[in-house]
Amino acid sequence: MIVNPSPEPAAPSAAAQPAATQPVTKPAAPAPAEPAKGSSGETVFYEGGPARGDLILSLLIGLTLIGLPIAIGSIVRALWLRYRITSRRISVSGGWLGRDRTQVVYAQIREVLSVPRGFGAWGDMVLVLNDGSRLEMRSVPRFRELEAYIEARRQASPASGSTKPAPGFGDTTRASA
Repeated sequence: MIVNPSPEPAAPSAAAQPAATQPVTKPAAPAPAEPAKGSSGETVFYEGGPARGDLILSLLIGLTLIGLPIAIGSIVRALWLRYRITSRRISVSGGWLGRDRTQVVYAQIREVLSVPRGFGAWGDMVLVLNDGSRLEMRSVPRFRELEAYIEARRQASPASGSTKPAPGFGDTTRASA
């Protein structure tokens, strides 16, 4: 290992130079924010994950050996489950690492069911769709407010009252000639 006993002084850096020799530049003014292209006037009513109270309660129960699976399920929901309720649709992102996405427009919803949990602070919601399938939303915060909003949007949607099937081969309502 070679050591230089008398190091030469380094050249002064730009920060060490007097202020008079440094050029003065003003930061550029930020451009005004523009709405995203393709925005169709969709307003977000709720966007977020499951209720934090559900996670806290599940972690407390998880201190016991029996409550451990409940705590793990709640942690997974808190990490990867996201709800987005807008003026046009309901979107649920979940699954492994949040990769699965389900979107439902209000005209597809036939019925909204909810069950309070956590002493009424949060609840579970089930959206029954026109084709009979169900979309379950667990640990939804402000679930009563969201249920009322979804029900109002469902009633206001143009196709919410029409559950009449399209005419086809099995249509017996046509008069035969």
